[in-house]
Amino acid sequence: MAIEQQVAEIEADAGKAIASASDEAALEAIRVAELGKKGRVSLLMRELGGMSPEQRQIAGPALNGLKDRLTATLNARKADLELAALNKRLESEREDLTLPPRFEPVGALHPVMQVFEELAAIFADMGFAVAEGPDIEDDFHNFTALNFPAGHPAREMHDTFFMKPAADGTRKLLRTHTSPIQVRAMLSSKPPIRVIAPGRVYRKDWDATHTPMFHQIEGLVVDETVHMGHLKTCLTEAFSRFFEVPTTQSRFRPHFFPFTEPSAEMDIRCDRSGGEIKIGQGDDWLEILGCGMIHPNVLKSCGIDPEKYQGFAFGLGVDRLAMLKYGMPDLRPYFEADVEWIKHYGFKPWLLPTVTGGLS
Repeated sequence: MAIEQQVAEIEADAGKAIASASDEAALEAIRVAELGKKGRVSLLMRELGGMSPEQRQIAGPALNGLKDRLTATLNARKADLELAALNKRLESEREDLTLPPRFEPVGALHPVMQVFEELAAIFADMGFAVAEGPDIEDDFHNFTALNFPAGHPAREMHDTFFMKPAADGTRKLLRTHTSPIQVRAMLSSKPPIRVIAPGRVYRKDWDATHTPMFHQIEGLVVDETVHMGHLKTCLTEAFSRFFEVPTTQSRFRPHFFPFTEPSAEMDIRCDRSGGEIKIGQGDDWLEILGCGMIHPNVLKSCGIDPEKYQGFAFGLGVDRLAMLKYGMPDLRPYFEADVEWIKHYGFKPWLLPTVTGGLS
């Protein structure tokens, strides 16, 4: 039988078989019978070696063309079968969207956002406005304006994430604190100023109590008659409301911050017995934040006359406050997107905290 007749016969038989294949298994059996190692096309191609050059010139292209056409037909039929199987599965899995939901919604407000809301409510009641600023800062707003001179070792204390230098050698950075927001507030408005600055900050740290991205809220007051007594009263009252206790005893310990003078760390009285921290009672002390009177150099950098105005500033970690108030032992799950964790610690988003109606 001539090679052309054999090719036509195989193509006709295989075409009918492929068209009638009901599933992918049957289609694979046809492929093996025609194109496999012992398939009809493969056996014919083995005979090419025994043919004369003239015969090979005819048989070779004919067999290769047959192989290509059968492969294309097999692939097309396979695609059709896969689409049919998918449509059948989708049809069987169809959901009636008019039915009521089977489960309650799992959305919840993250504890960090809850604490932001609580602190905003507390300080708004004291007359503070909320100020915001960019996460990517420049050296002036993050360091220089805050009395960090060039080469000052305090610049290295923050383990800063720096960007690649620009053509002029300057480098942007991820802000290491929300203090640049305070700088921008002083540059853009005139005293009296009373703002809080919440937001994300970034430092190279990672363990049970530190993360490379965390949250801070800072406060700033600038006026003609502000003093340390105002600072202590403001913070003591704020933490009494935040921890929802009748009163919070506090103490201030001398400390150093380049942007405040005098500077202090604030402790609040607590009880550490029983494996948990209870605020407003006991004989222990818990460090809660850093604060102080704004350094005159900072006021000068922001165009405010330190001979006429003075002010105070404070800064605290929101993540740590959430841990203290709501009993979370580790910071790292804050950022793991665990639905069960957020269901356990999360808050209903429509129940916004107010000082009069309750915070938590």
